Amino acid sequence: MYSHIMIGTDDIDRAKAFYERVLGVLDGDLQVFENENKTGHRRVFFIQDGGILALTQPIDGQPVSTANGSTIGFACNSGEQVKEFHDVAVEAGATPVEDPPGLREGGAMGPLHLCYFRDLDGHKICGIHRSAA
Repeated sequence: MYSHIMIGTDDIDRAKAFYERVLGVLDGDLQVFENENKTGHRRVFFIQDGGILALTQPIDGQPVSTANGSTIGFACNSGEQVKEFHDVAVEAGATPVEDPPGLREGGAMGPLHLCYFRDLDGHKICGIHRSAA
């Protein structure tokens, strides 16, 4: 259903270093590509297991803003990986939000291991692992 997720950053080099470190926790071959569009705005693309996360400098020249109520979720392979994903992000400068990483009751989805943090630009990120019921 989804092609990619693109988020803005005011410091593309800092954001690239952050996501290289954090996404490196997840399993799979992480590929990183950079490009510059005809107006000189830089973008970085992270491709892993068919998913694409893109970082961009705002093309309109305005500062980055984040969407209140939006969350970008990354699939993890275990509850331990959810915690590591969170801990590496916080070590790299992310701000933890909501409850600490751990097991939550997922209602109809069954038990979930979750973590939440805000990246360096304030985007809300989630690590999630759906546990066997």
